[in-house]
Amino acid sequence: MSIVVFDIGGSAVKYGLWENESLSNKASFTTPKSWNDMKEEMLGVYHSFSENYSIDGVAISAPGAVDAIEGTISGISAVPYLHYFPIKKEWEDLFGVPVSMENDANCAALAELWLGAAKDIQHALFIVIGSGIGGSVIIDRKLFKGKDLFGGEFGYMLLDGKHTLSEMGSPVHTAERYSKELGLDIVADGKFLFQEADRGEPIAMKYVDGLIDALALGIYNLSVSFNPDMVVIGGGLSTRKDLIQRLNERAAFYLERQKAEDLKLVIEVCKFNNDANLIGAVAHFEQTVDYKKNRMK
Repeated sequence: MSIVVFDIGGSAVKYGLWENESLSNKASFTTPKSWNDMKEEMLGVYHSFSENYSIDGVAISAPGAVDAIEGTISGISAVPYLHYFPIKKEWEDLFGVPVSMENDANCAALAELWLGAAKDIQHALFIVIGSGIGGSVIIDRKLFKGKDLFGGEFGYMLLDGKHTLSEMGSPVHTAERYSKELGLDIVADGKFLFQEADRGEPIAMKYVDGLIDALALGIYNLSVSFNPDMVVIGGGLSTRKDLIQRLNERAAFYLERQKAEDLKLVIEVCKFNNDANLIGAVAHFEQTVDYKKNRMK
């Protein structure tokens, strides 16, 4: 089976080819400014693969509230022109092969459930830390998306009655607040914030501690609500070697404070990192598309 895979993000669209149970030919292009430009770029990638491979389908990871059955994307995202029209049909007309599509955070969860950190787990929560906080709920090894596709939208969680988990737990938003307090001419990013904290800069350390606390409080709230077998952390921040230890320590503080120590929290880092959305899109394709039937027509 050969599948062309896309992962649409706010700044870049990553892509690759799934062939012989592995992902290859990975690359990316800058996210276009319009839908027509997006179709042109994606079609160019598809043709570059179809010249050398017999393509069975296209699997897409996309932002927003993806309705994989209806073939539409609602909600809001960093790529607004993807929303509120029959986008799956347009992709199928564009490529001429079966297309599957799923929310990016859900794709990350499916990758880890299929071949990664949660491959032997029944019930899991996935938290993806990026410019905001995304997530997924897995119950009995299946996505729970909810009536309005809001299952896993952990970033909307209010932590103090005013501020959300996305605002308090995102390195991007935290770095913006850090920059504002210091009066920096250039807005710092998450990487710079953590670099400054690692070297002992006290204000950066304060903001990183606040970010860890927000994430741990979110994990505590979700864990006492769902009591999962595992919480899996993804996104760029998950590559930090000290992250899981710090989250465990702070979440344990909340569990002890609320006398909920009987809840045995297991937090793990994701296996696939930047490839998770691409691999998960393939997992979703295999679960939902009868590509063999379509190939035989």
